[in-house]
Amino acid sequence: MRNIDFDRFDYQILEALQKDARATHQKLAQEIALSPSQIGRRIQRLEESGVIQGYHLALRPDLLDLSVTAFASVSLERHGEASIREFAAAITDLPEILECYAVAGEADYWLRIVVPDLPSLSRFVMNKLMTLPLVRSVKSTVALEPIKHTTRLPLPDRR
Repeated sequence: MRNIDFDRFDYQILEALQKDARATHQKLAQEIALSPSQIGRRIQRLEESGVIQGYHLALRPDLLDLSVTAFASVSLERHGEASIREFAAAITDLPEILECYAVAGEADYWLRIVVPDLPSLSRFVMNKLMTLPLVRSVKSTVALEPIKHTTRLPLPDRR
């Protein structure tokens, strides 16, 4: 990634796009003291540098019969570089896993899993997750109710 010098306009654009990624350059120009063409050039620079990784659609899992969210801590048998790559490749093919983080502490990884119901969670953990090579143990926790879920980063206020 190229090193970018951010100014207040860049932060304002990023904040506005986090609120509404579909906002047109014209709409953004009404909020930010730049012309639509300047906004477009800055967005293109942010995309090319990798700061903006993409634009995504946010769906309500509960309205799509994906009512159970669980968090699982996974510990591996071995921890070498090859083991880590093998585990990462295996979980990439599991669509039920929405996020995976390597962590320090008791577990090696934390996963966020979404499935239709508790029997589906049980099948997923027992038949897919626990059968992956190198997995020593899995401990899961079922989320009861979402309180806060966001993808918005806490950008500095540079107005």
